[in-house]
Amino acid sequence: MIAVFYLVLQILKLYSYIVIANVIISWLVAFNVLNTQNRFVYSVLDLTYRLTEPFLNKIRRFLPNLGTLDISPIILLLLIWFIEMCMKLYIAPLIF
Repeated sequence: MIAVFYLVLQILKLYSYIVIANVIISWLVAFNVLNTQNRFVYSVLDLTYRLTEPFLNKIRRFLPNLGTLDISPIILLLLIWFIEMCMKLYIAPLIF
């Protein structure tokens, strides 16, 4: 049970890194620093997009239209942080 607890925490941490990578890569593509014609850049962007977009779309449904400003990754990172803190505060004492 302890191993499952730590596995879930690590998956949440890895997913938060993927969300951050998606934001940074999308900014670099938007400012023409990275070229999507490069297969490696395209595959990394596509991977992060496919992993993060289902959750980001669900969050965007509830957010008001802010124009070009997209705060859904920030909300998703806050939710991940909240889940991690709840796990550490409420589930960890039950396991240990």
